[in-house]
Amino acid sequence: MIFPIILSVSILISFVTTFVITPYFIKFLYLAGIVGLDLQKRSRPKLPTSGGICVAFGILSGLLSYIGLHTFVSGSEIDVIPLLAVTSSILIVMFVGLLDDLNVKSRAVKTKEGSDIRVGFPQWIKPLLTLPAAIPLMVISAGETTMAIPFIGRVHFGVFYPLLLIPIGMVGASNVVNLLAGFNGLEAGMGIVYFLGLGIFSLLHRGAGSDVLNGSVVFLAAFAALAGFIRYNWYPAKILPGDSLTYLLGSMVAAGVIVGNMERSGILVMLPFIIEFFLKLRVKFRATCLGKLREDGKLDPPYGRKIYSWTHLLMNLRSMTEKQVTIALIFVQLCFTIIIFLPIK
Repeated sequence: MIFPIILSVSILISFVTTFVITPYFIKFLYLAGIVGLDLQKRSRPKLPTSGGICVAFGILSGLLSYIGLHTFVSGSEIDVIPLLAVTSSILIVMFVGLLDDLNVKSRAVKTKEGSDIRVGFPQWIKPLLTLPAAIPLMVISAGETTMAIPFIGRVHFGVFYPLLLIPIGMVGASNVVNLLAGFNGLEAGMGIVYFLGLGIFSLLHRGAGSDVLNGSVVFLAAFAALAGFIRYNWYPAKILPGDSLTYLLGSMVAAGVIVGNMERSGILVMLPFIIEFFLKLRVKFRATCLGKLREDGKLDPPYGRKIYSWTHLLMNLRSMTEKQVTIALIFVQLCFTIIIFLPIK
């Protein structure tokens, strides 16, 4: 009976930490000049960016509270090594994302979104920067080397799992989440859906082993932190997520999936981002998700009838505002997340 209490307290701590510290970070980041333009607004206001730092602090507080409560309150032994490896990965990917967000120019420069003062690293170097986040999970050989792959079945990878699949998973997840972004509340809203889905699924379908417990606390801590953050990131946003959040969300999915041995479910909830990857691959990732802002506040597709993103598809279906695009994509994510609960072998 102690596990539900400890898990609930840890989730609450993740939420409260993020909810409380974000307003202070909004002021700090703005004064420090870590800002970006909110590109889908007519006034293009400067907003503090790198909101992923706030979410990372929330997740870390939840995970460390979970470990501490088990150590000093319940007295029960849990396998803390995977969770400590996850915390190390969080710190690494948060640092990398922050470096990307720090590349702020004193004046607007040309980008694929039009013009911005926040440029970030070139697209080709981003996978290399997120690779170190996989090292903590690689060195402890986290997860099981046998995977259940959708439509294929169970496959044993042996030593190739920690040395090859873990870094591919971490780098791939971090960077595909980064491809579908740019609308107020989008990254956090979609993250709330897939982390909550993965957290519930892990508790309902994987028994009571230490692996599932580790996976569930990772997912639910991330869900709670995002729930605390979205209050400030929802339209109209007071803070932008930045690459520090998109990298963090992808790496958290990969880390939770690895320590919880839930690769099949992880792939399914990431399908919207995998589809986005292949849509943008056709133009070598030079397409933007953003629309062309009209006088009435609605968005036109940036490339006409050509579809290089989920957002282009939605804008071609009907005229939408930024908020409507965000809500529609959250619904798309919900549909893909529901799939993991269906009895599909």
